[in-house]
Amino acid sequence: MTDLKRLYRELVSFEIELWNGIDARLRAECDLPLTSFEVLRFLLERPGQRVQDIADEFSITVGGTSKVIDRLESNGLCVRRANPNDRRSSIVELTPDGRRLTSKAMVIFEEELELRIGSVIPGRSVLQVTSILSRLRAAGRALDSGR
Repeated sequence: MTDLKRLYRELVSFEIELWNGIDARLRAECDLPLTSFEVLRFLLERPGQRVQDIADEFSITVGGTSKVIDRLESNGLCVRRANPNDRRSSIVELTPDGRRLTSKAMVIFEEELELRIGSVIPGRSVLQVTSILSRLRAAGRALDSGR
């Protein structure tokens, strides 16, 4: 069990340090928190999402997602449009300013990933670690859904 406790501590500490490092650089160079960037990146990669789709992607509440979208919208980075398939919901889209900022932030994000992960472990190991973490997450979701 001791090795599992150490692995847990390393995973949690790494996630916090990785998040904080990327967040600090995005804030300094783009005035953009990592939370907002993650939503913008999702919308850039998969345009035309509903608030519910964004909430599902990040495993957060619809209310929390709406607050993030409200902030992005008030900063002119995205807009809500009527959903042509469901009048009860809206589609969130990036504005031209949102696309420009997201593209700039994406370069910074990728540089930080390379510095903090890619420069430390080789590509083959990245694939292995990613596969292991995906399996761990899937197993955890299965446990949670069974409870």
